[in-house]
Formats: sequence, C-alpha cells, structure tokens
Amino acid sequence: MRYLVWVLRLLVFVVVLLFALKNTEPVKVSFFADYALANVPLIVVMLVAFLLGLMLGLLLMVLHVMRKKREITKLKRDVAQLKDKLKNPEVPADPVAAETIAPLAPL
Repeated sequence: MRYLVWVLRLLVFVVVLLFALKNTEPVKVSFFADYALANVPLIVVMLVAFLLGLMLGLLLMVLHVMRKKREITKLKRDVAQLKDKLKNPEVPADPVAAETIAPLAPL
C-alpha cells in the first residue's frame, strides 16, 4: 500500500510539473485602480490563485471545526451533569402534602 501511495504521489507530481512547463507564457495581471503587473508567468498566477483559495478554504474549515469542538465540549458537560443527577437524585427538602395539591373534600 505504501508503494501505491508513493507511485500516485509521483504521478501527480509529474502531471503538475508538465502542466507548469506548458503554461509559462507571460501574462498581464490587472488589479484595481489601474495597477497591473506585466510579464508574469501564467503558472505563477494560477499557483497564487490556487494557494489563496486553499488558504481561504482552510480558514473557513478551521472556524467550522472550532465551533463544532465548542459544541461537543458543551454537550459532554451537559451529559456529565445529567449522569450526575441520575446517580444522585435530588430529594425535595420540604415535601408537599397530597392535600395541598388535590384536597380530599371541599369545605
């Protein structure tokens, strides 16, 4: 299995390398306010766009994971409290007489 993973990694590396070698034409990259970069290799532009998208995706994923971890921690705490209540049920300090809830006879 290890060899298969390394073969797949090598194959992906070769494909990406060939893709990069085929996309070396210079392009003009225009930004806002008439700011532009000229003669930037196309593969560099594509790589920067890919890395920015990857970082944004990872940031969103980390925020989602942190929110889920907080929720799991809260739920575990709630479960522990409920288990504690099951083990040690609370006995009312002042028991209420049945007559106060439902009188036996009207006056």
